[in-house]
Amino acid sequence: MSDEAWILGWGHTAFGKRPDSTLESLVVEAGSAALADAEVAPGDIDLVVVANYNAGMSPLGFVSSLALQISEDLFGVPALRVENACASGSTAVHVALGQVRSGQARRALVIGAEKMTGLPPETVGAALLGADYDMAGKPSATGFTELFAAVARVYEERYGPVGDTLATIAAKSHRLGALNPYAHLRKELSEEFCATASPQNPMISAPLRRTDCSPVSDGAAALVIGREPTSRAHPPVRVVSQAHANDFLPGSKRDPLAFAATELAWQRALGLAGVTTADLDLVELHDCFTIAELQLYEVIGLAPRGQGRRAIEEGTVLPDGALPVNPSGGLKSKGHPVGATGVSQHALAAMQLTGTFPGRQIPNARLAAVHNMGGLAVANHVTVLAATE
Repeated sequence: MSDEAWILGWGHTAFGKRPDSTLESLVVEAGSAALADAEVAPGDIDLVVVANYNAGMSPLGFVSSLALQISEDLFGVPALRVENACASGSTAVHVALGQVRSGQARRALVIGAEKMTGLPPETVGAALLGADYDMAGKPSATGFTELFAAVARVYEERYGPVGDTLATIAAKSHRLGALNPYAHLRKELSEEFCATASPQNPMISAPLRRTDCSPVSDGAAALVIGREPTSRAHPPVRVVSQAHANDFLPGSKRDPLAFAATELAWQRALGLAGVTTADLDLVELHDCFTIAELQLYEVIGLAPRGQGRRAIEEGTVLPDGALPVNPSGGLKSKGHPVGATGVSQHALAAMQLTGTFPGRQIPNARLAAVHNMGGLAVANHVTVLAATE
């Protein structure tokens, strides 16, 4: 039996502050759109996988069967929820891929969703810090921003100031996010604005300013994964390879700049695909903060360690560069509804590979990689996707 797996269709809500949406309505909106795009009837789904981090942001912690609200024809279909911090979405995708590749399911519906706005900042911050070994349960005014700010400070100690480079990355993200109708932050910002701490762009935790941080967002994304094409609207996208690597949870057991398990997952996925970074046409990677994107340039081999700034200064990661990074605007501008993020990254990469992305389309994109991480590079998922026509 062939172990081929394809992304047959996708759905994506707008990300942002959605006061009139509930977690249920987001799940239904994205899931329904994916089924319609794939031209798959609900009754032809064999498995539902829902990614939702939650961690106290919603009183409902049992969300797997919310997907059955899409249609009564989903009654009886096995449904499960997965949680793996900010990598929950890609974890759900990989779980579904395993079931499809093994023949346990012919078609799977994957939905990632999160409702985060409308809550006190302290509630959201405490929920997110639950993904960190050292800060879980402790009060913090800056949450995960402080953890990545500490990474930035170590980076500056080893390699020199990064403020202007982070501003350049932020401005890139805003330019691309402004073109993406799904993005939370759809406004271009200049490099000068992003580089300057001001009342409009305050320093959250030095050296990270507000423009260095992804926003708290509501949203959902969904995929239909299967073993044969179904949609007449576009070709399927082939899942070439997938890999997952975890690092130690205590910060004391990790070099904050190594992102060692990210590097391992990247190498595994590309090795299984039989390709190199130079073969890729685009990457959607986990830029929860601009310092993460800078660090990841080095981790995936776009620049030597300590010289990540070269990747953006030389234009490598720009839309017309050798390897466009986050043409969607990334988490930084698209938004980061935690459980939805990894599914969104796969959906937007699939749109790029089928020429259907409504934002900045990368011409003739044939091969893409998705990188999604949970915690501070603790859980790391990488997927390689290929166009089929």
